[in-house]
Amino acid sequence: MQDLKIALIGATGKAGAYILKALLAQKFRVKALVRNPEKLQIHHPSLEIITGDVKDAETVLAFIQGCDMVISALGMGQPASEKTIFTQSTAHILKAMEAFNLKRYIVITGINVDSPADEKDVKTQFATKWMYDNYPVSTADKQKEYDLLTASDIDWTLIRLPLIMQTDERTAIEMSLINCEGGQINASNLAEFIIDALRDAAFVKQAPFIWNS
Repeated sequence: MQDLKIALIGATGKAGAYILKALLAQKFRVKALVRNPEKLQIHHPSLEIITGDVKDAETVLAFIQGCDMVISALGMGQPASEKTIFTQSTAHILKAMEAFNLKRYIVITGINVDSPADEKDVKTQFATKWMYDNYPVSTADKQKEYDLLTASDIDWTLIRLPLIMQTDERTAIEMSLINCEGGQINASNLAEFIIDALRDAAFVKQAPFIWNS
C-alpha cells in the first residue's frame, strides 16, 4: 500500500496539512496540487508539489497522471475560491480519474450535505439550515458535488465533518451514516480515518459523518 502514489488536493488547508503529514509519516508517496506553494511548509523526498488551479481541467488531468488514488481536502481557501469550486473540482477530478482508470476517491465536506438515508437530529438540521441561510451558493454546490459522486462509477467516499480542530491530538472518534452527534473533529483524527479508508476500502459509495468521541 505504501508504494501507492496519492494525489492530494487542498494540502495547505485546515485539514489538508494534517492529511499530508499523516500520509508521509505512513510512507505514502504524495503529489500535491496547490495554488500557493509558499504556503506549504512541508518538504519531504516523497512529496511532489505541483503549482496549479483545480478549476483548470488540463491542470487536473496532468496532476492526476501517475497517481493511484485521489484525496480532496479542498475548502474555500484564502483568498476565497469561487463558490462553485466543489462541483468544478469534482467534475474535473472524475473526468481525469476515468481517463487514467483510477477508482478510489476520498473527499471531505460539511455536515450540511444530505444523503437519502439521513436521520439528522434537530441540532444537525439547524446547522444545515444555518449554512444554507448564510452561504447559500457554496452550500448548494457541496450538495451538487454529492450528486456528481453518486452518479459516477468510481469508489468514492464523502466524509461529512463538523468543525475541524487544527491539532495533532488523537482521540477516539465516532461515525454514523445518518447523523452527526458531535460538534468537532480533530484534524489528526480525520487524517487517520482517511488513511484507514484508503487501506481498507471502507465506506465505498457512502457518506459517513465522523466526530470526536
